[in-house]
Amino acid sequence: MILQALRDYYDRKSADPESGLGQTGFEWKAIPFIIELGAQGNPIQIEDTREGEGKKKRARAFLVPQGVKKTSGVAANLLWDNAVYVLGVDTKGKPERVAEQHQAFIARIESLPTPAQNDAGVQAVLNFLRQANINSLSQYVEWAEIVETAPSLTFRLQGDGDLVCQRPAVVEAIGTEQDAAGANGLCLVTGETGEIERLHTAIKGVWGAQTSGANIVSFNLDAFKSYGKTQGANAPVSKRAAFSYTTALNHLLRRDSTQRLRVGDASVVFWADRPTEWETGFVAIFSEPPKDDPDRNVRAVRSLYAAVDPAIDQGLLENDTGQANFFALGLAPNATRLAIRFWQHGTVADMAGRIKQHFDDLTIQRSPRDSRYLSLFRLLVSVATQGKADNIPPNLGGELIRSILTGLPYPQTLLAAAVRRIRAEHDVTYARAALLKACINRTARYSNPDLKEDLTMSLDEANNNVGYRLGRLFAVLEKIQEEANPGINATIRDRFYGAASSTPVTVFSTLLKNHHHHLSKLDNQGRGGRAVNLEKRVGEIMEGLCDFPAQMRIEDQGRFAIGYYHQRQDFFKTTPSNPEAE
Repeated sequence: MILQALRDYYDRKSADPESGLGQTGFEWKAIPFIIELGAQGNPIQIEDTREGEGKKKRARAFLVPQGVKKTSGVAANLLWDNAVYVLGVDTKGKPERVAEQHQAFIARIESLPTPAQNDAGVQAVLNFLRQANINSLSQYVEWAEIVETAPSLTFRLQGDGDLVCQRPAVVEAIGTEQDAAGANGLCLVTGETGEIERLHTAIKGVWGAQTSGANIVSFNLDAFKSYGKTQGANAPVSKRAAFSYTTALNHLLRRDSTQRLRVGDASVVFWADRPTEWETGFVAIFSEPPKDDPDRNVRAVRSLYAAVDPAIDQGLLENDTGQANFFALGLAPNATRLAIRFWQHGTVADMAGRIKQHFDDLTIQRSPRDSRYLSLFRLLVSVATQGKADNIPPNLGGELIRSILTGLPYPQTLLAAAVRRIRAEHDVTYARAALLKACINRTARYSNPDLKEDLTMSLDEANNNVGYRLGRLFAVLEKIQEEANPGINATIRDRFYGAASSTPVTVFSTLLKNHHHHLSKLDNQGRGGRAVNLEKRVGEIMEGLCDFPAQMRIEDQGRFAIGYYHQRQDFFKTTPSNPEAE
């Protein structure tokens, strides 16, 4: 299903000449240097295609013949490759192997059919290579860098706009090679017979994977083989289907792609079976907004809410865009292979509705300076040690976005991670409170569909859950301490939050005794009215409590944090101008 959807995406995009997807047998490749040749093979110049400054230099991408699968052996690409193959540059002190690689590059060109070899551009390249004109390149300023870094190189005939490998005779020869092989297997992707691809093209652009790329389909050990079949024959995919799905996936994962998103250790790509703005819209919804446009995701989420509103243009549920099939694929590195974190598909309307529900579940009272819609990155780093992306728990990002796209409860590990961070740092932040509310509400709604919500957006004085009540009580006791001791460096939150939220019986009796002392200090400061009102608040909360539990489940520890957060936010909202009044 995954490979079929990617092949269909390739077929759709390749029909659009502006899409940038290469035709069968070609791929887009960044080529830093182009050697321009005269008709007789004499070098004219070395063109540097890179733009930018210093380490930010980026080479232009060109459509070149699809690269061969590089293994430990010698295998040359057609009319382009690194400087070792193209020019015989020795960068590792292995002259014999370099000579073999350079000869393989020449032999690959000489293997072209006669019409292609008679092409003026190909003749110029062969003359350049056979006449040993390579030494004459040392006169150019680019030569020193080529020798040092061995970058990718290709050729252009003087006066041509296209590369030699893009000339019509070469393109026709590559197409003939693609069709010449005999049919020797049934392709599992297309259901048609054709030559089976032995080694699939590497997939690049997955965060954390090897820079040389990794594979989805790969068999390189005897333990992976069956019935005596080797390599690609164990999962037969035709050459054309393999080219289609790998080209499509590499296109989705390219550096400047607007259809890929990093979520923890997972790289997620989105696409549809027909053109739709949501192919890029979902990335804008989930991703961290750029510094020069901090409101980008806010606009994207608002657009989502408007799209799923039946009152606006009948909503996505009714129009053709909403019925388009939509796909989301999550990948993660696994040595030389790629692991499928998740695979989800459905209509655009279904996906949009589930994403809207995600943001509904996250909605909680916040300060004006907090962003209304939290990106996935902000949610994940809120539960990571020291707030660093490198410390996000493995697999958590993929599990989170899979829960969003399927409408299922968030992973239990997310709830546990948020509770653990709060206990370690004694800080119930906006992002952590939003996560806890969403986790608890989705789990409760999944087990009881008739239940709209367990936890509300703001303070719920009618909620009698023991964890929620104790969280509110803890917040009020902290507030009493703060007002009795203005400018205090450490409050009861810094000393007792962990024990109060997990084993309440061990600390609350002490906290309640101490709060009388703090109320007395308020009275002595001439703030008796404020002391009375705060004592009333304690009494109102205590009415819903029968006893202090010895231990609380992880879910109730989450409710404790929400109760604490709601009560603190309520204090900020209702702070009176008269300190003697409530």
